[in-house]
Amino acid sequence: MKKQTDAERKLYTLCILVEDTPGVLSQVSRLFSRKGYNIESIVSGATDRPGITRISIELAADGLMIGQIAAQCRKLLPVKAVKILDEETCIRREIALIKVRAADRAARDEIIQIVNIFRAQVIDVDRECLTIWVFGGRSKNTALISMLADFGILEIAKTGTIAIERGRSTIYDDSKLKEEYEYGKNVL
Repeated sequence: MKKQTDAERKLYTLCILVEDTPGVLSQVSRLFSRKGYNIESIVSGATDRPGITRISIELAADGLMIGQIAAQCRKLLPVKAVKILDEETCIRREIALIKVRAADRAARDEIIQIVNIFRAQVIDVDRECLTIWVFGGRSKNTALISMLADFGILEIAKTGTIAIERGRSTIYDDSKLKEEYEYGKNVL
Protein backbone atom coordinates (compact mmCIF):
# COMPACT_ATOMS: atom_id res chain seq x y z
CA MET A 1 0.00 0.00 0.00
CA LYS A 2 1.36 3.39 -1.02
CA LYS A 3 2.07 5.87 1.80
CA GLN A 4 0.16 9.17 1.64
CA THR A 5 2.35 12.19 0.88
CA ASP A 6 1.63 15.87 1.45
CA ALA A 7 1.99 16.43 -2.31
CA GLU A 8 -1.16 14.34 -2.89
CA ARG A 9 -3.18 16.40 -0.41
CA LYS A 10 -4.91 19.67 -1.11
CA LEU A 11 -6.98 22.14 0.84
CA TYR A 12 -10.67 21.34 1.14
CA THR A 13 -13.45 23.16 2.93
CA LEU A 14 -16.20 21.04 4.40
CA CYS A 15 -19.42 23.04 4.87
CA ILE A 16 -21.88 21.48 7.27
CA LEU A 17 -25.41 22.62 8.13
CA VAL A 18 -26.42 21.58 11.64
CA GLU A 19 -29.26 22.13 14.06
CA ASP A 20 -28.41 25.04 16.34
CA THR A 21 -28.14 23.10 19.61
CA PRO A 22 -25.67 23.32 22.51
CA GLY A 23 -22.58 21.17 21.99
CA VAL A 24 -23.02 20.59 18.26
CA LEU A 25 -19.70 22.27 17.35
CA SER A 26 -17.92 20.15 19.93
CA GLN A 27 -19.60 17.01 18.57
CA VAL A 28 -18.45 17.75 15.02
CA SER A 29 -14.88 18.68 16.01
CA ARG A 30 -14.55 15.52 18.17
CA LEU A 31 -15.35 13.44 15.09
CA PHE A 32 -12.33 14.94 13.32
CA SER A 33 -10.14 14.36 16.38
CA ARG A 34 -11.23 10.70 16.72
CA LYS A 35 -10.42 10.08 13.05
CA GLY A 36 -6.99 11.74 13.40
CA TYR A 37 -7.70 14.64 11.03
CA ASN A 38 -6.08 18.00 11.72
CA ILE A 39 -8.44 20.94 11.34
CA GLU A 40 -6.68 23.92 9.74
CA SER A 41 -9.59 26.29 10.42
CA ILE A 42 -13.10 26.04 11.88
CA VAL A 43 -15.81 28.72 11.81
CA SER A 44 -19.47 28.53 12.72
CA GLY A 45 -22.21 31.07 12.29
CA ALA A 46 -25.87 31.75 11.59
CA THR A 47 -27.50 30.99 8.24
CA ASP A 48 -30.50 32.35 6.41
CA ARG A 49 -32.62 29.66 8.09
CA PRO A 50 -33.65 29.99 11.76
CA GLY A 51 -32.30 27.23 14.00
CA ILE A 52 -29.61 26.19 11.48
CA THR A 53 -25.89 26.90 11.88
CA ARG A 54 -23.26 26.62 9.16
CA ILE A 55 -19.89 25.19 10.14
CA SER A 56 -16.96 25.64 7.74
CA ILE A 57 -14.01 23.37 8.38
CA GLU A 58 -10.81 23.67 6.37
CA LEU A 59 -8.41 20.75 6.20
CA ALA A 60 -5.63 19.34 4.05
CA ALA A 61 -6.71 15.96 2.72
CA ASP A 62 -6.81 13.74 -0.32
CA GLY A 63 -10.02 12.79 -2.11
CA LEU A 64 -10.51 9.56 -0.15
CA MET A 65 -9.98 11.22 3.24
CA ILE A 66 -12.38 14.09 2.55
CA GLY A 67 -15.02 11.67 1.26
CA GLN A 68 -14.71 9.53 4.39
CA ILE A 69 -14.95 12.41 6.85
CA ALA A 70 -17.92 13.90 4.95
CA ALA A 71 -19.69 10.55 5.16
CA GLN A 72 -19.00 10.35 8.90
CA CYS A 73 -20.34 13.90 9.38
CA ARG A 74 -23.55 12.97 7.57
CA LYS A 75 -24.18 10.27 10.20
CA LEU A 76 -24.22 12.73 13.10
CA LEU A 77 -27.75 13.38 14.40
CA PRO A 78 -27.81 17.21 14.22
CA VAL A 79 -26.35 17.33 10.67
CA LYS A 80 -28.73 18.53 7.95
CA ALA A 81 -26.37 18.85 4.96
CA VAL A 82 -22.71 18.40 4.07
CA LYS A 83 -20.90 19.86 1.07
CA ILE A 84 -17.27 19.40 0.06
CA LEU A 85 -15.70 22.48 -1.52
CA ASP A 86 -12.26 22.47 -3.10
CA GLU A 87 -10.05 25.37 -4.10
CA GLU A 88 -11.27 25.47 -7.70
CA THR A 89 -15.00 25.49 -6.93
CA CYS A 90 -15.34 27.98 -4.10
CA ILE A 91 -14.60 31.44 -2.82
CA ARG A 92 -12.63 31.50 0.46
CA ARG A 93 -12.05 34.50 2.68
CA GLU A 94 -10.70 35.27 6.14
CA ILE A 95 -10.30 38.37 8.30
CA ALA A 96 -7.11 39.39 10.07
CA LEU A 97 -6.46 42.13 12.60
CA ILE A 98 -2.78 43.05 12.66
CA LYS A 99 -1.19 45.32 15.26
CA VAL A 100 2.10 46.62 13.88
CA ARG A 101 4.80 48.80 15.42
CA ALA A 102 4.99 52.33 13.95
CA ALA A 103 7.84 54.03 15.75
CA ASP A 104 7.64 57.38 13.95
CA ARG A 105 5.65 59.36 11.38
CA ALA A 106 7.69 58.02 8.45
CA ALA A 107 6.96 54.42 9.48
CA ARG A 108 3.24 55.22 9.91
CA ASP A 109 3.11 56.78 6.44
CA GLU A 110 4.86 53.80 4.86
CA ILE A 111 2.57 51.31 6.63
CA ILE A 112 -0.51 53.25 5.49
CA GLN A 113 0.75 53.12 1.87
CA ILE A 114 1.23 49.34 2.10
CA VAL A 115 -2.21 48.94 3.70
CA ASN A 116 -3.81 50.93 0.87
CA ILE A 117 -2.13 48.78 -1.79
CA PHE A 118 -3.70 45.69 -0.19
CA ARG A 119 -7.09 47.41 0.12
CA ALA A 120 -7.00 46.91 3.86
CA GLN A 121 -7.89 49.53 6.47
CA VAL A 122 -6.21 51.16 9.41
CA ILE A 123 -8.80 50.87 12.19
CA ASP A 124 -6.80 52.20 15.15
CA VAL A 125 -3.92 54.63 15.42
CA ASP A 126 -1.58 55.10 18.36
CA ARG A 127 1.70 57.01 18.64
CA GLU A 128 3.62 53.74 18.58
CA CYS A 129 1.44 51.34 16.60
CA LEU A 130 -1.30 50.90 14.02
CA THR A 131 -4.01 48.26 13.92
CA ILE A 132 -4.93 47.05 10.46
CA TRP A 133 -8.03 45.16 9.31
CA VAL A 134 -7.76 43.03 6.17
CA PHE A 135 -10.36 40.84 4.50
CA GLY A 136 -9.35 38.50 1.70
CA GLY A 137 -7.97 35.21 0.63
CA ARG A 138 -5.26 33.54 2.67
CA SER A 139 -2.51 34.44 0.16
CA LYS A 140 -3.44 38.15 0.24
CA ASN A 141 -3.52 38.25 4.03
CA THR A 142 -0.24 36.35 4.29
CA ALA A 143 1.42 38.72 1.81
CA LEU A 144 0.30 41.76 3.79
CA ILE A 145 1.52 40.24 7.05
CA SER A 146 4.86 39.50 5.39
CA MET A 147 5.19 43.13 4.24
CA LEU A 148 4.32 44.44 7.71
CA ALA A 149 6.75 42.08 9.47
CA ASP A 150 9.65 44.43 8.70
CA PHE A 151 8.08 47.06 10.98
CA GLY A 152 7.52 44.61 13.83
CA ILE A 153 4.23 42.85 14.32
CA LEU A 154 2.97 43.12 17.87
CA GLU A 155 -0.09 40.89 17.58
CA ILE A 156 -2.30 39.12 15.05
CA ALA A 157 -5.87 37.89 15.44
CA LYS A 158 -7.37 35.90 12.56
CA THR A 159 -10.73 34.35 11.88
CA GLY A 160 -10.97 30.98 10.32
CA THR A 161 -11.79 30.63 6.66
CA ILE A 162 -15.34 31.01 5.45
CA ALA A 163 -16.24 29.60 2.06
CA ILE A 164 -19.12 29.46 -0.37
CA GLU A 165 -19.45 27.67 -3.68
CA ARG A 166 -19.13 29.68 -6.88
CA GLY A 167 -22.15 30.13 -9.12
CA ARG A 168 -25.75 29.19 -8.49
CA SER A 169 -25.09 25.94 -6.62
CA THR A 170 -25.71 26.00 -2.84
CA ILE A 171 -25.22 23.73 0.13
CA TYR A 172 -28.95 23.05 0.02
CA ASP A 173 -28.48 21.43 -3.41
CA ASP A 174 -26.35 18.61 -2.00
CA SER A 175 -26.78 15.45 -4.03
CA LYS A 176 -27.97 13.47 -1.02
CA LEU A 177 -31.71 13.11 -0.64
CA LYS A 178 -33.33 14.58 2.47
CA GLU A 179 -34.53 11.10 3.39
CA GLU A 180 -30.93 9.87 3.51
CA TYR A 181 -30.01 12.52 6.09
CA GLU A 182 -33.08 11.73 8.16
CA TYR A 183 -32.73 7.94 7.92
CA GLY A 184 -32.35 6.54 11.39
CA LYS A 185 -32.36 9.90 13.14
CA ASN A 186 -35.93 9.52 14.36
CA VAL A 187 -35.46 5.92 15.47
CA LEU A 188 -33.97 6.91 18.82
